[in-house]
Amino acid sequence: MSQDNAAKIRLSGVRKTFAGGKKVVLDHVDLEIGKGESVVIIGGSGTGKSVTIKCMLGLLKPDSGSITIDDKEVTTMSASEREDINRQVGMLFQAAALFDSLPVWENVAFGLLARKQCTRADARDIAVEKLRLVGLAPDVLDLSPAELSGGMQKRVGLARAIATNPEIIFFDEPTTGLDPIMADVINNLIVHVNQTVGATAVTITHDMASARKIGDRIAMLYDGRIIWAGPTDAIDHSDNEYVDQFIHGRADGPIKMAVRH
Repeated sequence: MSQDNAAKIRLSGVRKTFAGGKKVVLDHVDLEIGKGESVVIIGGSGTGKSVTIKCMLGLLKPDSGSITIDDKEVTTMSASEREDINRQVGMLFQAAALFDSLPVWENVAFGLLARKQCTRADARDIAVEKLRLVGLAPDVLDLSPAELSGGMQKRVGLARAIATNPEIIFFDEPTTGLDPIMADVINNLIVHVNQTVGATAVTITHDMASARKIGDRIAMLYDGRIIWAGPTDAIDHSDNEYVDQFIHGRADGPIKMAVRH
């Protein structure tokens, strides 16, 4: 939790199933994220990390449990009330998810333009400012996403995530598909942006280098539950055999992977 000990986001007993209740993905998840805090949720593929974020965003509705943002219960909100909450949210998608038909600057300013929060001229100026924060010069403004490298597309996606000065930013596997050097560049940018914008950050990843760099705290999701949560610098001494196996990437341990021969 952050120093003021106030929770920006709180999950209590969140349960989510699919296939008519036969497939349990989240099984009473409890997690608190403080204002201005950067929390990273780690776990293997298929452990429910994406479902957790989708429940926070309102894209999925939990079967039971509570999710609050600024102490407001969001699981029972109307669509318009939820939209008001989501106005304070930015999102960096796993594959950047840029619009191919729009130039870079319109991708960055998409939320501003869609909500008619400013003129096109002002939106372009804001795009210049946000691109500068992620290390991109104005000469990319009128390029199409197809003309950018994967790392540059990720930067544009990050600029878009912060264009509306959000209070909360979600990062979905921010380093997936990047080489180790570019991944480190993106991690550094995320740290810089979080500090500059002052937002509460929630990241899901299986990349431990990324988790260690950008997280104030780390929580591990396994078998539908948060099995460990604590300060990033404490994870090497978690005394949890599941956490220990995962962070060191060992095949041998209590986590068993399905392997076809």
